Amino acid sequence: MHAMNRRTDRSDGAGSDPRGARDKDVVVVGAGPTGLLLAGDLAEAGLGVTLLERRPAEISNLTRALVVHARSLEQLDARGLADELVAGGHPLTGLRLFGRATIDPTRLRSRFPFVLVTPQFEVERVLERRARRAGVTFRHDSEVLGLDQDADGVTVRFRTAEGLGSVRAAYVVGTDGVRSTIREAVGLPFPGRSVLRSLVLADVRLAQEPDSPLTFNATGEAFALIASFGGGWYRVIGWNRHRQAADDAPADLDEVRELTRLALGSDYGMHDARWISRFHSDERQVPSYRVGRVFLAGDAAHVHSPAGALGMNTGLQDAANLSWKLAAVLRGRAPDGLLDSYQTERHPVGKQALRSSGALIRLALLPTGPGRAVRALAAQLVNRVRPLSLRAVRTISGLGIAYPAGPGAHPLAGHRAPDLRLAGGSRLYELLRQGRFVLITPAGEPGVPQAPANGGDSPRPADDRVVTASWRSERRTALLVRPDGYIAWATDATAPAARTAALRGAVAHWTGTEDGASIATGLTPAAHAADTPAGR
Repeated sequence: MHAMNRRTDRSDGAGSDPRGARDKDVVVVGAGPTGLLLAGDLAEAGLGVTLLERRPAEISNLTRALVVHARSLEQLDARGLADELVAGGHPLTGLRLFGRATIDPTRLRSRFPFVLVTPQFEVERVLERRARRAGVTFRHDSEVLGLDQDADGVTVRFRTAEGLGSVRAAYVVGTDGVRSTIREAVGLPFPGRSVLRSLVLADVRLAQEPDSPLTFNATGEAFALIASFGGGWYRVIGWNRHRQAADDAPADLDEVRELTRLALGSDYGMHDARWISRFHSDERQVPSYRVGRVFLAGDAAHVHSPAGALGMNTGLQDAANLSWKLAAVLRGRAPDGLLDSYQTERHPVGKQALRSSGALIRLALLPTGPGRAVRALAAQLVNRVRPLSLRAVRTISGLGIAYPAGPGAHPLAGHRAPDLRLAGGSRLYELLRQGRFVLITPAGEPGVPQAPANGGDSPRPADDRVVTASWRSERRTALLVRPDGYIAWATDATAPAARTAALRGAVAHWTGTEDGASIATGLTPAAHAADTPAGR
């Protein structure tokens, strides 16, 4: 940690206070999809949030992301945003990875059994609108210079056209991309390496419309992706093994046409390019997503190749994991130690994203000859071996992500909860829009169990932090679902006394108690014999 540098040139709230007064609860740095989702969640939880963004408000993000996967759509559904996004995009029921290898999302048990092609700026649009409505304070054209943190909070220093300013908060989250100033400010390394150089991006019009809103192929000598993003414009991303140049070397439409012909067999009559750029793709990940009161999420924490379209999606899910935990701690419902589970749960997911995208891009770019044979074999395995193909689509879609649940936990704990249909016609992800835990019990059972009549030492769960629902079927399992849609706890116990005690303990453990006590100290409550198959 750095020693606090007290300042009085604050431009976002009250002046400096020697006792550590804060202007906001959380400062989020970076207004991409990750930062916007996180800021909106925190503001909807009733917290004060400032979002700092280097770009002026009138300059849109020149996006590279073009695909939203099923798990990200589920997270957006839990915020009431998915249907609008789907309505304006292009749902695909198949995604070609390389050669003839395809993944089939129609096999997914999800409300969104497809890959949605939509530009990142559309995702940002719906998330920004939500964040503004929730009360997030936006400060565009604000270049972060550094930060200082102590035991009571963090001060972020920034520069605007009007001069220098600072804002102090309990926590800071850096979602400011691959060149993250926040990552540098806390001294974290970003180990890794470049995997692709001289990638070319372009926005063009086409004389000939491709067969699909997303067209991709790799030959070993080149790869190209063409995606429609509305208004007659297409985004092209491509690479040519024989045209390697530095990032600052100019690229032109002839080069874009050449690489698309090599990879796709046609340039589709490209014309009227309004933007062409060259960049490189890295594989990097920070060793820790938390340094004291500062967190990293999205590209600030992990970057990888564009294969599999995992970048924006992984960042959105980082935000969904962290937001409810910050809200619980700041509202006194959990100790600070709960925030350590962000590293425990999301760092392995980021590492897996690097491995998956890296394997895809390396396989796609194997040189011709033997490489073509290897790709053909891999395509046959993915397409014909059902368990392998299902694992591939679950990995890429994000539905296969599960978090460690600890010893003695129910087998369902830590896994994603599907969008369950519940009694009364409700859906689980509609209930999650309230930002609370959801307790699902068998039909006819009460919701949050109350403390024993004689009181004793049993804490009383705070039932205003939990939405209760019942199974539509005769299922007897009880589930407690976290605000991010993962199962916190489950039991199959049938003995009334054991079941009630287990429910009461789990709800109090995860959500705190009515008198404000927080007893959640880890990812799982103490094992209860009735919570496991052996205890039945």
